[in-house]
Amino acid sequence: MTHDHDLVLRPTPAQTEAALNPPPGRTGGDLVIETLTGLGATTVFGLPGQHALGMFDALRRSSLRYVGLRVENNAGFAADAYGRVTGEAAPLLLSTGPGALMSLAALQEAAAASAPVLAIGSQIPAAGLGGGRHGYLHELRDQQASFRDVVKSVHTVRTHSQIPSAIAAAWESALTAPHGPVWVEIPQDVLLAETALPVVTAMDATPEDVVPRPELTAVAAHLLSTAERPAIIAGGGVVRSDASGKLLALAEKLDAPVVTTFGGKGAFPWEHPLSLQSWLEDRHTTDFLEDADVLLVVGSGLGELSSNYHTFAPRGRVIQIEADAGKLESNHPALGIHADARLALQALLETAEDRTDATAPTRVRTVLDKVADRLAAQDLALERQIVASVREALPSRAPSFWDMTILAYWAWSAFDARHPNTMHSAQGAGGLGYGFPAALGAAAADPTTPVLAVSGDGGAMYSIAELATAKQYGFDVTWLIVDDGGYGILREYMTDAFGEATGTELARPDFVALAESFGVPAVRTAPETLTADLAKALATPGPSVVVLPALLRMFEPTHL
Repeated sequence: MTHDHDLVLRPTPAQTEAALNPPPGRTGGDLVIETLTGLGATTVFGLPGQHALGMFDALRRSSLRYVGLRVENNAGFAADAYGRVTGEAAPLLLSTGPGALMSLAALQEAAAASAPVLAIGSQIPAAGLGGGRHGYLHELRDQQASFRDVVKSVHTVRTHSQIPSAIAAAWESALTAPHGPVWVEIPQDVLLAETALPVVTAMDATPEDVVPRPELTAVAAHLLSTAERPAIIAGGGVVRSDASGKLLALAEKLDAPVVTTFGGKGAFPWEHPLSLQSWLEDRHTTDFLEDADVLLVVGSGLGELSSNYHTFAPRGRVIQIEADAGKLESNHPALGIHADARLALQALLETAEDRTDATAPTRVRTVLDKVADRLAAQDLALERQIVASVREALPSRAPSFWDMTILAYWAWSAFDARHPNTMHSAQGAGGLGYGFPAALGAAAADPTTPVLAVSGDGGAMYSIAELATAKQYGFDVTWLIVDDGGYGILREYMTDAFGEATGTELARPDFVALAESFGVPAVRTAPETLTADLAKALATPGPSVVVLPALLRMFEPTHL
């Protein structure tokens, strides 16, 4: 009998000759770059630093494309977007200490949004590791401790022979559902030292599927098939697992209304008769979901934003499909199914019985009409007009990346993403500065379509340096900056809570003149000309900036 582990791939004579006589002058940095190439990487993001120069020197001897940003956090956001758009692990090369720590906010967003980012940082020389106070530049007592609570896994290298295996293990971890960021660190002297090891060839780091248990999907299928008022909440896991087609088929099989979370935008057709769209911050939607006798939650942990700020209290039976075992039943008792959304939805499609409910589209329309009536009573015509203008100007399949700004808060609920995996925001961790550098990462991933970034003036200042990156690489990104003179959403929160705001008003540059100083064309627009100006910018290859001076308001919350 032959076992799988008995099958060892035998090298060809040519491979043996190449292994015995590797090219001279290679270093530990070459092993890093060769391993990434062998795993299938084509693009890396990052920022060079003194301890990491071994990796960056090796890049010039490789076929990898390097995209360098001006701030490590922005490089992390770019890698995050690349990972979201492609579903591939996005390598992020960083230096030690300050350079590494500057990426933490971006890696937190990647963790919250399940974006596969493979961060590889340098370390002080190996002799200085272990917590002693040697006084090396950038020295930290325990650098990896700063990452351990943020990323999925931490991998430490001390020798050349450990490099390929450590990076392969990190790669597999990043791409195991749920996707996420991982951290590898390698001492400076290991990266710089010459190596006699053979050139790294193809590596296999294919993650295992997270398969649902059949006894659980059998119970779930029975509950859904016999429910009187089933409903579905579709989260980001549906998008990441490319399961929107299976979600649509199951919803139609069950006549079950579907609402998408903010991370699940585009997972279900916006105008479908069963679509409750994304109005999760509305009590009418919350009431409808609470009234469901069986609620299927797919690819969502029902966190703060997806639960109308934890006011959602389901009265029926909850079925939760989630690839992150730690999120199962973390907020509500449920039939918890630990599985990739695509595999679990396929199992439900195969086992659930057809169910017909002619009243479902009418009940959905009633909820959407109530939402519309609530908004109509709040004098929000400007905000709704701007959301509609952005939608009209943006090509149907063009991706958009939204910073933490009032227009993005509107877009979470009101924007029709039209297609899965085309609308992304920083709503996972909620940090400022995401939109523009993330859009650059998406443009690097797919240069065939324009990309839209949306920021407020406050968030724009976090990533303004990346105008130089956009110009340097010619990325086809249009940046819409809504200029309201400060941190608008915080101004609104503080005014509502305390009667006046503190620390929210900002001096800012002339964004049009500033963009033009980078060689990036820019225009100042107005609400009535936004559609035309934005469409023109998106249709013109290369980077551009559109500045919209506007003071926007949020719709009234329903969770207070």
